[in-house]
Amino acid sequence: RALILASWLGVAVMPSPAPAEETIARPPADGSSASGSPAESPADPAPPGKPLWHYGGFIDLGYSLDFNFPANHFFRDRSTTPKVNELNLNMVGGYVRKDATESSRWGTELLVQTGEDSKAFGFAVGLPKVSDSDVWRHFGRANVSYLAPVGNGLTVQAGLFNSFIGYESLYAKDNGNYTRAWIADYSPYLMFGVNAQYQFNEQWSGAFFIINDYFHLENSNNVPSYGGQVQYKPASAWTVKETIYYGPDQSDTAIAFWRFFSDSIVEWKGDRITLAIDYQVGTQRNASAPGNPRDFYTGASLETRWRIAGPWAVSVRPEFFWDRNGLMTGSQQFVKAITTTGEYRIPYKWTTTICRLEYRYDDSTGSGGGFFKGTNNVLTPGQQMLIFSVVGTFDSP
Repeated sequence: RALILASWLGVAVMPSPAPAEETIARPPADGSSASGSPAESPADPAPPGKPLWHYGGFIDLGYSLDFNFPANHFFRDRSTTPKVNELNLNMVGGYVRKDATESSRWGTELLVQTGEDSKAFGFAVGLPKVSDSDVWRHFGRANVSYLAPVGNGLTVQAGLFNSFIGYESLYAKDNGNYTRAWIADYSPYLMFGVNAQYQFNEQWSGAFFIINDYFHLENSNNVPSYGGQVQYKPASAWTVKETIYYGPDQSDTAIAFWRFFSDSIVEWKGDRITLAIDYQVGTQRNASAPGNPRDFYTGASLETRWRIAGPWAVSVRPEFFWDRNGLMTGSQQFVKAITTTGEYRIPYKWTTTICRLEYRYDDSTGSGGGFFKGTNNVLTPGQQMLIFSVVGTFDSP
């Protein structure tokens, strides 16, 4: 299926699913920025003496104490940090990246990974997977890029790249909280296809992408999906982003059944405090249900981070997620959650060790809502968790 997409696009990419660096949303997996931190655009020329090649790795260990003590050890309806009451290697990976600059216009990224968090992300509930998905889930980046000498610089990227949708990264090391928000788990962390980005001026930039599906490891049909993003910086501390997705995510590819999805992000970043709100809404008509009713889901998270002093920081994230028809989670439910995380960072030469203690409370109501509890895995509306994690990173200077 990826070969069909590649042929349609007229570009050479990897033969199966495999953002560019952005100001906010889905930070790069190279340790160069934490959640909400500015990341260098690939269109920026490299400062004198700065290396074009970067390499490194990371390891993420976590223990989630679920006070419901479910016998199956599962955090219901989650694709990341899904296991509870056991020590887990949630993610381990290594990467190499070459920047695309005016002096060296070709760039590339490759990131390989494994762990619990690599097992379930990238799939849609109830839809078929791409062939060899158990292989391709071990790739977190696999792309090539080219900085074309057009105006301020047009960057074209093809392959498996960072998603333009969402604020949080797949990798906990790049986020303020250890566990991710519900809207993060049900929007794509990665995209497979081609994108083009252009910086119009200091305030405005835009991007356009063509991808295989909403989730890059799903295989609902052979018709590509489309999207675009506009970013506006009214002042140095403020960033506003709007991303639209439009495409078929059912076996019936008639345009009447295409999904429309919107992701709106507003971020304010001060010297010590970062505040951001991410609101998402998606809808499509159900092609397989009698009468083709409209499915609908929406959610939002408020990301707050305070760097107290030195290595200490705290992040608080209230959120909600309403899956009215069970399209995304497979269950009709309304979820409210709040997560509070204390963090201590230990830098040493090229490495950083991130120690976190996190408290999370989730409440799920509705006909399909609830979390597993006890020896019989019965469903209960509330879930309290205490999470301990250690994340180690190694990044070239």
